[in-house]
Amino acid sequence: MFLRNTILLFLTIFAFNVLGQEGTVIGTVNDGENSIPFANVVLKGTTFGTSANENGVFELQNVPFGNYQLQISSIGFVPFTKKFELKSAKLQLEKLQMAPSVLGLDEVVITGTMKETFVSASPIKIDVVTSKFLEQTTTPTNLVEAINLVNGVEEVVGCGVCFTNSISINGLPGPYTAILVDGSPLYGNLASVYGLNSIPASMIDRIEVIKGPNSTLYGSEAVAGVINIITKHPKDQPLVDVNLMGTTHGEVFGDIAISNQIGKKLHVSNGASVAYINIYNDDNEDGFGDFVSMDRVSVFSKWELERKENRRFSLMAKYYYEDRRNGVEDYLENRAYRSIRGNDSIYGESIYTHRAEVFGTYDLPTTEKFWVNYSFSYHNQNSVYGSDFYLAQQYIGFANFIWNRKFGRNDLLVGLTGRYEWYDDNTVATTDTMSSFTKGQVIPGLFIQDDWEAIKEKLNVLGGVRLDHYQAHGPIFSPRLSFKYKPGKWTTIRGNFGTGFKVVNLFTEDHAFVSGQREVVIEDELKPERSFNGSVNFNHIFTLGNSQGSIDVDGFYTHFTNKIIPDYETEGQIIYENTGGFASTWGVSASINHEFKFPLRSKVGFTFQRATETEPDELGVIKSTPILFASDWTGTFSFVYTLRKWKVDFAYSANITGPMGLPEIYDLDENGNALSTPRPTRSKPFYLDNLQITKNIAKVNLKVYVGLENIMGYRQPISPLSGTNDPNHAVGFSPNFDTSYAYGPIHGREIYAGVRWFVGR
Repeated sequence: MFLRNTILLFLTIFAFNVLGQEGTVIGTVNDGENSIPFANVVLKGTTFGTSANENGVFELQNVPFGNYQLQISSIGFVPFTKKFELKSAKLQLEKLQMAPSVLGLDEVVITGTMKETFVSASPIKIDVVTSKFLEQTTTPTNLVEAINLVNGVEEVVGCGVCFTNSISINGLPGPYTAILVDGSPLYGNLASVYGLNSIPASMIDRIEVIKGPNSTLYGSEAVAGVINIITKHPKDQPLVDVNLMGTTHGEVFGDIAISNQIGKKLHVSNGASVAYINIYNDDNEDGFGDFVSMDRVSVFSKWELERKENRRFSLMAKYYYEDRRNGVEDYLENRAYRSIRGNDSIYGESIYTHRAEVFGTYDLPTTEKFWVNYSFSYHNQNSVYGSDFYLAQQYIGFANFIWNRKFGRNDLLVGLTGRYEWYDDNTVATTDTMSSFTKGQVIPGLFIQDDWEAIKEKLNVLGGVRLDHYQAHGPIFSPRLSFKYKPGKWTTIRGNFGTGFKVVNLFTEDHAFVSGQREVVIEDELKPERSFNGSVNFNHIFTLGNSQGSIDVDGFYTHFTNKIIPDYETEGQIIYENTGGFASTWGVSASINHEFKFPLRSKVGFTFQRATETEPDELGVIKSTPILFASDWTGTFSFVYTLRKWKVDFAYSANITGPMGLPEIYDLDENGNALSTPRPTRSKPFYLDNLQITKNIAKVNLKVYVGLENIMGYRQPISPLSGTNDPNHAVGFSPNFDTSYAYGPIHGREIYAGVRWFVGR
C-alpha cells in the first residue's frame, strides 16, 4: 500500500512538473540574404506573439512545452509557417526564410521622392515592373511592350504606316508623360516618337511608374506621370547573358550583355541589342504593309565604382540606330526605298534614326549628402513621308545638383536644375511666327521638397515647389502636395496634387502633322498648356489562409487650360489651336494582386475614364466632346502558374480596351470623291491575350520559352488608312490620303520562341 501511494505521488509530481515547464523560442527572420526587420511573429491558436527587432531577431518567452505552428508575416513577403516542438528551456529556430511577394512592396524605389525607399514606405504610389516579371509573362522588344500590363497605362499607335507608338497614362497622350532613365530626362519631344524603341530589355532592372502630377521634381513634362527605367547594376549581373528570339512573322531579336570586374572596385557591363524585320505582309489588303520592316542596333556600356560609405559613381553610354520603313510593296521590295525615298509616285515612309546618350550619378565626398545626376542626349531623325521630308535634330543637356538632409521628423530635399534644349526641324511649326517656339534655350530650375512625418508611423505630408524659367514664357511656378496616411498597419491612403506646364511640339504630339496629305493649319499663336492634377489612392494588404494579396483603388482628375487639340473635321486639313474652354480627364481604377500558395500569382486591374474637351460652339453654347484615342475603359490581366517539380512557368496575360473616339475620316468612291458619311467615330472594345511557357534548365543555366501573342487573332476591322483608292492619284498621294485611323493591331496571331542563357562568375 505504501509503495503504491509513493508511486502515485511521484507520477503526480512528475506530471505537474512537466505540464508546468516553459521555454523560450528564438529566431531570426530573413529573405535568404538580409534580415527582415519588424516582422510579425505569432504562435497559431495562442496568445503568444511579438515583432522582430531591426535585425530581424525575435524572442517568445514563457511558452509552455508542446507542439506549435509558427506564423510570420511582413509587408512585401509571402506569409511563412513552420511547425515545431518545444521541449527544452531554449529553442533556436532555423531556416526562417521568407520569399518576396508578387506584391513587390519590398522593392526599393526612388522615383517618388528622388531618394531610395521601399514601395510600402513611399508617400507616392508607385507601380513597379521587375525584369523577372517581364521574363515570365512576355518577351518585350521595347519599353512600350514592357509596361502594357500596368493598370491605366496603354499603348497608343500614332500612324497606320510607320506605326509609331507612345505611352498613355490615365487617358493622357504620350507627350504628357516624363520618360526617365536612372532619373535623368533623356527623352525629349523628338525622341518620344521613335526613341522609346531604343531601350533594350537586357539593360532594364525594373520600371517604376507614377500616375499623377510630378512636375515639382521632374519638370513640366510630368503632367500625366513619370516612367523611370532603372538599369541593372553590373556587379549583380552574370559574366555573360544572352537572349535570342524569333517569330513566325520573320522577326529576329537578340540581346547580349557581358559583365565583369576590373580591379577591386570597378564593375562594368557592355551590351548590344539587335532587331531585324524585312518582310512585306498585307492581310487587310489595303495595299500597305501590316507592320514595319526595320534594322535596329543598340549598344551600351555601364560603369560603376565602389566607393567608401556606399557613395555612388555610375556612368552609362548608349548608341542607337534604326532604319524603319513601310509602304506599298514596290517601295519595300529589295530595299528599293533606299534609292526612291521622297519620290512622288511610289508611296512609303522611311525613317533613319541616330541617337546617342550619356548619363550617370555622382555622390560628392562630403559630410553633407550631395549628389549630381547628369545626362546628355543627341537625336537625329532623317525621315520621309511620301514625298515630304521631315528632318529634325534635338540636343538635351541636363544636370541636377541635389542636397538631402533630415531635421527631426523632416526629410528635406533641395535641388538646382540646369537643362539645355536645342531643337530644329524643317516644318512650319518652327518658323519665327510661332512665338512659343525657341530653337535653343537654357531652362534653369530650383525645387524644394519636404517629407514631414506628422504622426509617427501614421501620417506623412510631402510638400514641394518648383520654379523654372523659360525664355519665351518667363518664370513658371509648379507646387505639389502629397500625403500618406496609415489608419492601420495593412491599410494606406495616399493623395497627390500638383500643377503642370507644357510647351507643345506639333510633330511629336500628333504624328498626322507630317504623315498623310492633310494640310496643316495653325489658327493663332499657340500658347503653352497649363494643367491641375489630383489623384487619391487606397491600398489594403490582406492575408487569405497562407496567401497574401493587395487591393488598390485610385481616383484621378486633370484639368487643362490652353489645351491644344487637333481638329480633323475639316476635310483635307488638320487645324491646331488652343481651346477656348478647357479639357479634362477623370476616372477611377481598381486592381487586385494575389499570390496563392499552390503557386499561382495573379494581377487584375480595370480603369474607367473620361477625357473630354469643353468649349463654346459658334452660337456660344457650351459643348463637350470626347478627346480622340482616349479609351473609356481598359483592363489588364496576368496569371503565372509554376510547376515547381518541372521548373516550368505558364504565364497568361491580356489587355482589354474599351471604345474610344476616332477622327472623322471619309472614304472615297470609285471616282475619288469623298463619301457623304464618315467612318465610325467610335471604336468597339477589343481583347488581346498572350500565353508564354518557360522551361528553366538550371544545370546549364538555360531558359527556353515559347509564346503565342494575340491568341484570338484580333485585328482592327477597318484599315487605318483611307484615300488609297483614288483613281486620280498614285496610291498614297491623294489629297484625301490619311494615316490617322489607327487604334488597334493590324496583324493577327503570332508565335515566338527563344532561349536565355547565362554564364555565372
